[in-house]
Amino acid sequence: MSLNLAGAGTLLRKEVLRFWNVAFQTVAAPVLTAVLYLMIFGHVLSDHVEAFPGVGYTSFLVPGLVMMSVLQNAFANSSSSLIQSKVTGNLVFLLVTPLSHGAWFVGYVGASILRGLTVGTGVLLVTLWFAPLKLAAPGWVLVFAVLGAGMLGSLGLIAGLWAEKFDQLAAFQNFVIVPMTFLSGVFYSVHSLPAAWQAVSHLNPFFYMIDGFRQGFFGVGDVSPWLSLGVVGTAFVVVSGIALKLLAIGYKIRN
Repeated sequence: MSLNLAGAGTLLRKEVLRFWNVAFQTVAAPVLTAVLYLMIFGHVLSDHVEAFPGVGYTSFLVPGLVMMSVLQNAFANSSSSLIQSKVTGNLVFLLVTPLSHGAWFVGYVGASILRGLTVGTGVLLVTLWFAPLKLAAPGWVLVFAVLGAGMLGSLGLIAGLWAEKFDQLAAFQNFVIVPMTFLSGVFYSVHSLPAAWQAVSHLNPFFYMIDGFRQGFFGVGDVSPWLSLGVVGTAFVVVSGIALKLLAIGYKIRN
């Protein structure tokens, strides 16, 4: 796979500027949403739930909300950019460039990672006022944040290539991304679920992203961080491979 670094860097800069120029919508709004979740769930359940021994529910909730924000915004960045370009017709200006499919991937997914990490950092900084956290293993925090954002950026790329109108993209997000995110243990420990639902949760790759990320703060989780790393790493490779293949054949963009 050839990669034009200058071209990939230019596309990456263009995609970063696209979301940064409307940061009030793409960064500030998701941060506010996460804070509202924390205030509502933390206030209602803080005295009734202890997910991990010695960890208050509000503290438990913060890493989950941070990672949920990272994942959802990484997906939204690449998927919305592609569908907007397809609908408005300006995608043709990219198609006439000599950019390889690898450069497209780096530009779109790289910007998705940056947006996801930017929003996640904003959520973390704001929510620390409600529940100060300690970093038990900062490496896990960084690894799962980057891998998770990369996988969702790649998945957003696939969704953006597949969708031909905004309704289809909204359906993909509402019926795939949102349920998998909310059922991944953001608001609860899967150990509190019945055995059957625990088994179902373990089939959700988003669960391993959330749990691995949370272990970086508390040093404890529902499964081993190495198992989470294996699952998330494999999912990232598979989804990225599919995205690269679709870009290489020009799926729904060169016809």
